[in-house]
Amino acid sequence: MAKLQVLHLDSKAAGELELSDQFLGTEYHPYIVKDAVVQYRAGLRQGTHSTKTRKEVNGTTRKPWKQKGTGRARVGTTKSPLWRHGGIVFGPHPRDYSIQINKKVKRKALRSALAEKIRLQQIVIVESMDLETHKTKSFSEKLKQLGCASALIVVDNISPNLELASRNMPDVHVISQRSLGIYEVLRFEKVVFEKSALAAVEQRLLS
Repeated sequence: MAKLQVLHLDSKAAGELELSDQFLGTEYHPYIVKDAVVQYRAGLRQGTHSTKTRKEVNGTTRKPWKQKGTGRARVGTTKSPLWRHGGIVFGPHPRDYSIQINKKVKRKALRSALAEKIRLQQIVIVESMDLETHKTKSFSEKLKQLGCASALIVVDNISPNLELASRNMPDVHVISQRSLGIYEVLRFEKVVFEKSALAAVEQRLLS
């Protein structure tokens, strides 16, 4: 078991948090992390893009002019892809971009990324994220004291004050530990964990 320092929001020491060697000793696996990020981002794609083929565009099927005798190139339909407003060749059509990967692989990717951030000292643990006020200025000053002006905030439950104080800060994102994913962890250099949230994440990733 390894012990990590826990701080108050004013950056003063608040004790220690024990994390298992199995969690902290997870090696960094860049290929697994990359696969998990690709799977997450692919799932965000709506896949609603669409183009019309020559059979779907609006127009007549009548031959625009006779085959021979006009001196012009032969044409069978104005829906030809060669014509303006004609059909699109090999254009995109609605599809599902989602990718499936094993749940164990996703958990290992997240565990790998978190362990690496702990080794790089890019994770800060605070005793509690309960704010006395909803003022953004006050919350911003507390984060600066922690050295985390831009960070992902992971808590057990998002309080009304925390939600109000953080929603106008473009470089800060607050998320519940139940919704934590690999993309959010990698998107920010610093991650601020509430003590109880990190303990819950560890338990979930090792189960």
